[in-house]
Amino acid sequence: MNFVSVRVITDDIARLVDFYERATGVTADRATEDFAEIRTASATLAIGSTRTVPLFSPGSAGPAENRSVILEFLVDDVDRVHENLTGVVENFVKEPTTMPWGNRSLLFRDPDDNLVNFFTPVTPAAVAKFTRSGPGLSG
Repeated sequence: MNFVSVRVITDDIARLVDFYERATGVTADRATEDFAEIRTASATLAIGSTRTVPLFSPGSAGPAENRSVILEFLVDDVDRVHENLTGVVENFVKEPTTMPWGNRSLLFRDPDDNLVNFFTPVTPAAVAKFTRSGPGLSG
């Protein structure tokens, strides 16, 4: 098994795709007007319109209802990213802070109120963890 993506459902796909393109610097692959993907080297953030939900099961997912998942992105320099996101992000939850496990994290909310963490490993142990095991460990 290989974990490859997370899908976010939204009422305004154009707004959310634009936000993630600006925040990540990655151009989305827009398969249709109802579905796009932000692909990185290790995983994909899929963004689907509410019009796609009935294809799975009507009512099985809803937009802007997440309060339990954090979307996490490994970045080279979280402090520089924070500067670049000023004016793009409306709701910073936590300014860049070094966490007890060795990652410097920036938490903010996307336009649909999903929690996002951009982080950079800064301690030798955290750097080694991501160099040895690759991305996928929590920020």
